[in-house]
Amino acid sequence: MGLLRRLIGYPSTRHARALARRFLDDTKRADQVQRRVLARLLERDAASDFARRHGLTTARDLETYRRRVPIRDYDGHEPDFARVRQGDLTALFGPGVEVLMFAKTSGTTAIPKTIPVTRESLDAYRAGWKIWGIQAFDAHPDMLSQGLKPILQIAGDWRESFTPSGLPCGAITGLTARMQSPLVRLAYCLHPSVGRVKDVDTKYYLALRSALPRDLGTIIAANPATVLGIVKLAERDAATLLRDLYDGTVAPRFREAIPPETQRALSWSLSRKHRGLVRRLESLLERHGRLRPIDYWPHLQFLANWTGGTMGAYLRDYPDWFGPKPVRDVGLIASEGRMTIPIEDHTAAGILDFIHHHFEFLPEETVERAGTVHDLAQADTLEAHELVEGRRYFLLMTTAGGLRRYHIQDVVRCVGFVGKAPLLEFLNKGAHVSSLTGEKLSEFQVVAAVDQTRREFNARWMTYLVLPVWGDPPGYRLLIEADDLAGADSEYLDRLARAIDHKLRHLNEEYANRLDTRRLAPLKIELIASGSWTALQRRRLERGGTLEQYKKPCLLPDLDLFSSFRVIRPPSSASSPSTTITPF
Repeated sequence: MGLLRRLIGYPSTRHARALARRFLDDTKRADQVQRRVLARLLERDAASDFARRHGLTTARDLETYRRRVPIRDYDGHEPDFARVRQGDLTALFGPGVEVLMFAKTSGTTAIPKTIPVTRESLDAYRAGWKIWGIQAFDAHPDMLSQGLKPILQIAGDWRESFTPSGLPCGAITGLTARMQSPLVRLAYCLHPSVGRVKDVDTKYYLALRSALPRDLGTIIAANPATVLGIVKLAERDAATLLRDLYDGTVAPRFREAIPPETQRALSWSLSRKHRGLVRRLESLLERHGRLRPIDYWPHLQFLANWTGGTMGAYLRDYPDWFGPKPVRDVGLIASEGRMTIPIEDHTAAGILDFIHHHFEFLPEETVERAGTVHDLAQADTLEAHELVEGRRYFLLMTTAGGLRRYHIQDVVRCVGFVGKAPLLEFLNKGAHVSSLTGEKLSEFQVVAAVDQTRREFNARWMTYLVLPVWGDPPGYRLLIEADDLAGADSEYLDRLARAIDHKLRHLNEEYANRLDTRRLAPLKIELIASGSWTALQRRRLERGGTLEQYKKPCLLPDLDLFSSFRVIRPPSSASSPSTTITPF
């Protein structure tokens, strides 16, 4: 096995090291590289309808590009993306460009985003992972000392749906898993077909069935909630898991959730009996009273997932499960593409991926003053090398996948430079987008759900605020001043919360998925002391701006803010004189 692992690791690591060396060397001239990246993309797509419409057929420079192309969010891109989904690639791309799929993710409105994945953008995505991976593996030498140690990496389904032209829509991770060479795939525990499994517990179960028999080197998952979900399932369902490992069977409740294609792909591995492993796991249970990866994966080298923004809160639980294992952030990466490549453990900061995409930056205060993306259309932007350490910015992306000055609404902080390339730390998903477990709940969705519910309940209260709250699982609280709901009891508030949650499910499928898989708690309504909104307004104005500029938010991605409010407990339905009054 050691020889096979070395055969797997050597060719791929040699290529990855060459990519990483070039990337780090190019940081010295990151400004020049960025200009070349933009010129190459403009030249490639000069014959597209987009280029003709914006006067870019001969333009290759940033100054002209800025003047002629407005800053836009997804909605501004959607008309061209719709044509590409129909098979009309000339909407955005020049001749010879191949679209392989559409990366699908929740949008800020009710419509999921579908981002074109071209051959070039996929190559950039894979190259970014290789650069990240070799930096992480070389920092933990035992990952490679005997060849590449086994890796548990969770991938999604790249064929969730299909466009009218027949192209798949789904998770780009599923496509990259499919494209791995058979030799490299031996190092990865999970078969690519597991991405087709929709039930999260079943996916975690299959991850454990695949990884427990192996001397695991690392777990890679964007969301730390996924990592914790896997190891908690091992402890919660230990009896079922051990019985299936011993007998080479699959418990009916898990088997029912595995698609036929996945069952066929895993039939041999799931039928294997691991009786020695089960005896070892039973011994660990008897000795420690619980089943933890610190015991059953003793040679785990590091963990890899997001650590910035709200994701950092999950890391508090890691020592209990894994001991003092290092954590490497996987970088700011989304369906739109990779934005940063971290090169050290225990930091959310990474080097801007300046060699694959073109980036511009908007100072945070510019966006806050503007209010809407339409107000930002011709706003002044900064290039990557012009950022100031300690300042906060919104990212704009131009990519090989057809994004043009795309406002992704990610807030980053510049924490330094490597050469002329900035080190960026992810802070949050924009001023009015919250994401505790990857749900990307937007203020637009909250307002739409609350407005519909208010009409249904004939409610007259107008002012409210939704905040994320940490817990196990985390969730959201909708705050309303108690005077606005005078007479409401706990039963009424529960009905109101369920109605709003029901609408949020329809507006945001990822939010619905997190509720169904218990990664998010249901929405809860909290009554707060009268005068709370005035106090919040005063605190926010003290940080700058004027009363005329102040806009009352309906959603803020601030985990600490809830604790600043005084919560008023509503009467229980039993003590309330009436549970049917709705004078609100």
